[in-house]
Amino acid sequence: MAHLSTVLIPLAAMLGAGLFAGFAAGIFGIGGGFVVVPALFVVLPLLGGTPEAIAHVAIGTSAATIIVTSIRSLLAHAKRGAVEFEILRAWAPWIVVGDGIGVLLAGRVDGHVLTMIFAVGVFLMSLNFLLPKIGGKVISQDMPSGVARMGIAGGLGTFSALLGIGGGTIAIMVMTLCGRSIHRAIATASGIGTLIAIPSAIGFAIIGLKEGGLPWGSLGYVNIPAVIAISCMSIITAPWGVAAAHSLPAPLLKRVFGVYLIFIAFVMFRNALKM
Repeated sequence: MAHLSTVLIPLAAMLGAGLFAGFAAGIFGIGGGFVVVPALFVVLPLLGGTPEAIAHVAIGTSAATIIVTSIRSLLAHAKRGAVEFEILRAWAPWIVVGDGIGVLLAGRVDGHVLTMIFAVGVFLMSLNFLLPKIGGKVISQDMPSGVARMGIAGGLGTFSALLGIGGGTIAIMVMTLCGRSIHRAIATASGIGTLIAIPSAIGFAIIGLKEGGLPWGSLGYVNIPAVIAISCMSIITAPWGVAAAHSLPAPLLKRVFGVYLIFIAFVMFRNALKM
């Protein structure tokens, strides 16, 4: 019975995280990492492994789940004609380069620092959901190009790889400042999550292959059972989130999610201080 509970408890937690992550990905244009990473910090110790490895495995596993979640969300948004694929094509090379830098940096950072980076990143992202838009300003009708595009897209890839997130929040802020509607920004950000997640997941799996003390079922810094459980659920709920994003004005939902991020930032700060 005890052995059964050690399997059922983490499984239930991962399935729940997948349901929430899929809906969040659809409605907010994010990859779901803000939901998945904190859940994995709770679940992965139940699968064994050292505390030092947990942060890396949580972020690597989150990146792998975002592949499925963001593709499912992207396809649902594309059916509504809301995705600007030309932006994805233009940003892709720089995002992938930044992504690789982020993975290499993560491999050289210990678990304590990585947890603290995640906490700070979550807190900063919460401000986008909690603070009202500054007069709804649009600073340009054109997306960044040249050096500006390289810097923003590359930085987005680096930051997202370090946190195990899809980068949707930053992408949405940039697109809305450049005259895109919130619905088109959310839809396109789903594709940016895919561009970030694929190289991130591969990179975390590779850099963790020779590491010891990993939780059961891990391939490098990617935990396969967690990826399967979370992805199965997110496939179901991502279209629900997309439908909500296109049918509802979501200021209340944004604020609720912002409060959730503040809570997660607090929990992760506590985890970092305990490590």
